[in-house]
Order: sequence, then C-alpha cells, then structure tokens
Amino acid sequence: MKLTSESFGNGARIPGEFAFCIPAEQAHVCLGKNRNPQFDWHDAPEGTRSFVLICHDPDVPSRGDDVNQEGRVIPLDLPRVDFFHWVLVDLPADCRQIAAGAFSDGVTPGGKAGPGGPLGTRQGVNDYTAWFAGDESMRGDYHGYDGPCPPWNDERLHHYVFTLYALDLERCPVEGRFGGAEVLKTIEGHVLAEARHIGEYSLNPTV
Repeated sequence: MKLTSESFGNGARIPGEFAFCIPAEQAHVCLGKNRNPQFDWHDAPEGTRSFVLICHDPDVPSRGDDVNQEGRVIPLDLPRVDFFHWVLVDLPADCRQIAAGAFSDGVTPGGKAGPGGPLGTRQGVNDYTAWFAGDESMRGDYHGYDGPCPPWNDERLHHYVFTLYALDLERCPVEGRFGGAEVLKTIEGHVLAEARHIGEYSLNPTV
C-alpha cells in the first residue's frame, strides 16, 4: 500500500497553508490557514474493510519550561514525546482520496465539532485539546485535523508522520471521545497494511 500527497512530497517541508501557525514578523507567529493536506492511496490489500489515518509529531518537547520563551531555546537533545494532530477512523473501504481542506479549513477556537466527520468518518480529539486546556479563549475538544505549530524557539526540525492503516474491521472499535493512543491500541491485530507520508515543519527561522 502506498500513501502520497499533492500537498507536499514525502520528506519535504509542509507549506504554511496546512499549518496551524505560520511565521510572522511580530510575536514570531500568527495563525495559518490550517487546511488538511490532500492524500491519495492505492494497492490496499484484499480484505480491507476500512482505513484509519493518524498524524503525529514525535519531536515535541518533553518539558514545556522553555517553550516560546524570549531569550531561551529548546535544545536539540531534549527528550521528545508524541503529539497527535489528526485521528481519523472509519474511512470507507472504497475510499482512495482525501481532498485538501475537506476536513479542516481554518483554525476553530475551542476546536472543531466531533466525532462525526465527512464521508461517514469519526474523528478523535487531537493533542491541542490538552495544550489549550488552560487558555480561556481557546480551550475545548479539538476534533479532527489541526496542523503544525511547533515552538518558534525549538532547535529541532519537527516531523509530521501521516500513517494510513488498512483494517479488517468495518468500524474502529472506539466509542465516545477518543484519541490517538486509544485508536492505536484497539486496532492491534487488525492491521492488514500501513503506509506513511512524512512532512517537515519549523517556525524557527534558523532551522
């Protein structure tokens, strides 16, 4: 199975059109268009009954002390953790493409509604839900896709891993409010094939 995108090449920089934040002269960053990228795939294995698409960033700082702090940097060697940007389940077995902007087209303060999504899908909460929990103007459940917004003072280039899973299940066995970790756990033993497409992004002008 192969996953490709017209929005950016595998291993290439993600355009700002698909980012939550883009560089700005004042305050370092501003909100981006936050559109979901385009994807298509082929060569799904026989017996595929649905697809799951997950995007995560494995380069997120494990400590927030220095994040976006003037006069400080997040060192390259700081241990990193995963941050889920998109958790999409129940893509129909006959689906072979997701159009750019079909699932996200702009930043929604408080998060997009869910879990119901286009094409009969369900979308989990991404990790902006926890990130904005203490922000009165932004907090809420962030369902669906919300793009890159790495710290502007991070010395590390961030990677965004889009992974498509072909399942032998018509419906992913998660209920109610769910996230990336729950989906990955419940699809164990049901994955017929998987494919990845990786993009890079940074808000640090020196990276």
